Amino acid sequence: MKKNVQIVLEKKKLTGVTARVGLVLDISGSMRKLYKNGTVQKVVERILAVASQFDDDGMLDVWVYDNEFARLKPVTERDFTGYVENVILSDSLIHKFGRNDEPPVMEDVIRKYTKEDISRDPAFIVFINDGGCKKTIKKPVVESSNQPIFWQFVGIGDSNFETLENLDSMEGRFIDNANFFHIQDPETISDDQLYHQLLNEFPSWLEEAKGKGIL
Repeated sequence: MKKNVQIVLEKKKLTGVTARVGLVLDISGSMRKLYKNGTVQKVVERILAVASQFDDDGMLDVWVYDNEFARLKPVTERDFTGYVENVILSDSLIHKFGRNDEPPVMEDVIRKYTKEDISRDPAFIVFINDGGCKKTIKKPVVESSNQPIFWQFVGIGDSNFETLENLDSMEGRFIDNANFFHIQDPETISDDQLYHQLLNEFPSWLEEAKGKGIL
C-alpha cells in the first residue's frame, strides 16, 4: 500500500509534502456490518499508508462518531493489526451504532489542529460517512476554511449523500477546503483508484492555501 501511495504522490507532484493525517470514521448503526466484517479495519490500514508517506511521525490520528464522538489513540505501523477490534469495538466507553451527528466531531478535529497541536504542516482529514450527513456541517467547514485543514469526505454504500455532493457550491468560505467522492463498495476499489481520488483536490488546495497565506 505504501508503494501504491508513493506512485500516486509522484504523479500528483506531492513528494516532499509533509502533512498530518487524520481519519474520522462513521460508527452509526448502519455501519455495524462494516465494522464486524473487517471492512473498516482495511480502511484504517489503507489510510495509514497515506499517513506513513505524508506524516513526519507516521501516525494516523483517529476519531469515531455517531451522535457522540471519541478521539482515539493514533494508529501506527507498529500497532495497526486488530486496531478496530482492540481499540474501538472492545472498548465499552466508546459510543457506537447510534445516529450520526457530524459537527461535534468536526469541531474537535479543528480544535486539535488549530488550538492543541499547532504546526506549520497542513492537516489532511479523511472523513468516512455512509450517508445522511447533516447539513449543519456547513458551519465547521466554513469556519475552518481559513485554517490549514483540508477535508476529504468519502461516501460509502448507497445512501443519500446530497449534503456532501453539494460541497463545491457551499458559499462563505475563504477558500474551497473540502472534496467528496463516493465509493459503492470499499472492498472493490483498487489502492491505485482510491489514492488517486483521495489526493485529487489536495494539491490544488495546497497551492491556493499557500497563495492566500494559510500555509
